[in-house]
Amino acid sequence: MDLTVVVPTFNEEGNVAELLRRLGEALPGRHDVEVLFVDDSTDGTADAVRLAALSSALPVRLLHRAPDERQGGLAGAVAAGIAAARGEHVVVMDGDLQHPPELVPLLRERSEGVDLVVASRYCGAGDASGLSSSWRRAVSSGSTLLARSCFPRRVGRVCTDPMTGFFCVRRDAVQLDRLRPRGFKILLEILARHDLRVREVPFLFGERHDGASKASWRNGAQFLRQMAALRMGRMARFAAVGALGTVVNLALMWLLMREAGLHYLPSAVLATEIAIVHNFVLQERFVFADLRDGRHGRWMRALHSLLYNNADALARLPLLALLVELLAVPSVLAQAVTLAVAFLARFFFVSTVTYAPRRDDATGPGPSADVLAIAPVLAGCRGAE
Repeated sequence: MDLTVVVPTFNEEGNVAELLRRLGEALPGRHDVEVLFVDDSTDGTADAVRLAALSSALPVRLLHRAPDERQGGLAGAVAAGIAAARGEHVVVMDGDLQHPPELVPLLRERSEGVDLVVASRYCGAGDASGLSSSWRRAVSSGSTLLARSCFPRRVGRVCTDPMTGFFCVRRDAVQLDRLRPRGFKILLEILARHDLRVREVPFLFGERHDGASKASWRNGAQFLRQMAALRMGRMARFAAVGALGTVVNLALMWLLMREAGLHYLPSAVLATEIAIVHNFVLQERFVFADLRDGRHGRWMRALHSLLYNNADALARLPLLALLVELLAVPSVLAQAVTLAVAFLARFFFVSTVTYAPRRDDATGPGPSADVLAIAPVLAGCRGAE
C-alpha cells in the first residue's frame, strides 16, 4: 500500500459521501491507496462511512473509537490513524471538505525526497479566507506566529502554517511514541518533536460543505497548554535569563536611587541599559546558541537587542510614570510590572528577527513550480465551492 488518507471525523455525517466521491475522482485507478476514517462521532457518521464505502472507488476502512478510547481529541485521532495506516505515506485531511481532495495527489507527488509535505494557507497562492470569521482568521494568524516564534528552527524555518491539518507524511519518519497528542494541532506536535525535511505547497482553505465548525475557546486553551508543554525548553531558558536580568535591573535601580540619589526615571534608564547587555550575553550562550549561525552576525544581533530593548524601554516609561504618579504604585514594583508585560513581545522579536535563519536556509515556496503545478487544482476547487 503506497498511501493511506487519514480522515479524523467528529459528527461529519453529511460530508462523508461527497468526500469519498471527490477522493475517488482525484485518485482514479489507484489500487495502492486506501481511505481510513478515524471516527469519534456521536451522530450517524460511522454508518455514513459504512454506506458510502459500498460505492467508493477507493477501499475504505473505519476506526470508530469508543468514548473511553478518545484520548487526545482530534490530534489523538490522527495519531491513531497514522498508527493504523497501511500505506508508506499518510495524507491527513479534515472531513468537512475545507481541505480540497483534489490536492491529495499533488501532496503525495511532492513528498518524494522529503519527510513531510504541508498544504499551507500562508505561502505562495495559499489563502485562509475559508475560515468562518475575521476573528478566527486573526486567531489562526496569531497562533501561527506564536508557534513559529517558539520553535524557530524546527517550525519557523521550515513551515509557514504549522496550524494546518492538511499534510502528507512518510509514515516511518514519525515516531509515535514521541507524540503527546492533545487538542487540534497534531502537525505542530510532529514538527516540534522531530527534525524533518519539509516541503510546502499552497492551497485555498475552502468553505465547509456541511455542518458546523467544532472550534471553540476550549481549543484555544488546549493550544496554549500544548505550546507550554512543547516549549518549556527555550522559552523557559529565555524566561530564566529575563528573570535574572530583572533582578539585576531592579537591584541597580534601587542602588542608584539609594546611593547616588538619582530620580527614579534616570535610575530606571541606566539600570535597563546594563540589564540589556547582561541579557544579551546570557541569551547568546544559554538560549539561542544553536541559532547563532543564522542571518545576522553577532554585532548585528547585539544591535537588534540594543535597539529593540531601548524602544521597549521608551514605550514602558510612560506606563511606569502612570503607575507611579497616578496610581501611587511603588516605583520598583511598577518597574517589575512593566517588565513582565513586555516579556512575550520581546521573545517573539528575538526568535523571529534577531535569530532569523539565513535566507538560503529558509524553506517553503515562494512563487515556484509548486504554485504553477497547483494553479489548475485551485481554480477547480474555487469553482466547486
